Amino acid sequence: MPFLGQDWRSPGQNWVKTEDGWKKTTKDETNNNVTDLKSYSKEEEYYKENLILSISCDVAAKKRKKDLLNNSTKIPYFHRDKWIYVHKGSTKERHGYCTLGEAFNRLDFCSAIKDTRRFNYVVRLLELIAKSQLPSLSGVAQKNYMNILERVVQKVLEDQQNVRPIKELLQTLYVSLCSLVQDMGKSVLVGNINIWVHRMENILQWQQQLDNIQINRPTTTGMTFLDLPASLQLNIMQRLSDGRDLVSLGQVCPDLSVLAEDRLLWKNLCQYHFTDRQIRKRLIVSDKGHLEWKKMYFKLCRCHPHKEQYADTLQFCTHCHILFWKDTNHPCTANNAESCCVPVSPQGFINLFKF
Repeated sequence: MPFLGQDWRSPGQNWVKTEDGWKKTTKDETNNNVTDLKSYSKEEEYYKENLILSISCDVAAKKRKKDLLNNSTKIPYFHRDKWIYVHKGSTKERHGYCTLGEAFNRLDFCSAIKDTRRFNYVVRLLELIAKSQLPSLSGVAQKNYMNILERVVQKVLEDQQNVRPIKELLQTLYVSLCSLVQDMGKSVLVGNINIWVHRMENILQWQQQLDNIQINRPTTTGMTFLDLPASLQLNIMQRLSDGRDLVSLGQVCPDLSVLAEDRLLWKNLCQYHFTDRQIRKRLIVSDKGHLEWKKMYFKLCRCHPHKEQYADTLQFCTHCHILFWKDTNHPCTANNAESCCVPVSPQGFINLFKF
């Protein structure tokens, strides 16, 4: 049976903790190692203090970054990766699902609005979100939405281009917010009602600024559009895909007004945006027996959506289920990555996140 006294070790020896672990030493060795232990303990305490200071600095830096992202309305929320994996359910590899707000934050829309090829695509996407998907966004995504919208307005005010689609976007958003603000308290919009009232006031202010835009005439004395032959003017007008642009162009001068009434222009517009079946259901014949293509176009616009065409769109990899911009890389594992990528329309972007 072992001895269970207070000190069961042999007399004259002690257990000392060293760098290599606990060791048994005599009293003489203990006295010689006292100074080493003191210096070691001082170094250990100094290391612990530095470690605590570094941890506290990291925590403070993370807190400042979080406060900056949550409180600063001028800086959008962004991620380093410009792509997002779209998954709608939990699997063994991934837990949870991807939301519209998360995709809106991860994809770089702030840089997209600076690209003329993607500008109309982003504006159309913002309009679709304003119509029905704004309540589905998270608080950070809603704030990011308003930040991107402000940048879009500022770009239009500086460039004096694409004024009409931005006016329509602001009007759509204002009408949606008027109905959503009335339902505050039902988890429709995230945040204080005063914040959304202030944002609605900003929308009205932006609308007023867009209404006051005065497009200045160019100072160059070279050849203008009016100096071109009528055949070239008509050829350029055939490149316009919106009938409202033709109407606006026809209001410049009487000569362009005659060209803007060309029946072939409106016939091409109808055949470009609508199918033959849709056109046959909306035939309008004049007294002379001719088809009124201009009237048919605007009537078809009220009944059917336009055909959307964009210079650059988001891409979706059917193999990896990743959504990304065309000029950014994504970690694709397919042998032929280009064959797996398909363009995504603005409505298709919304449909990806419907469950």
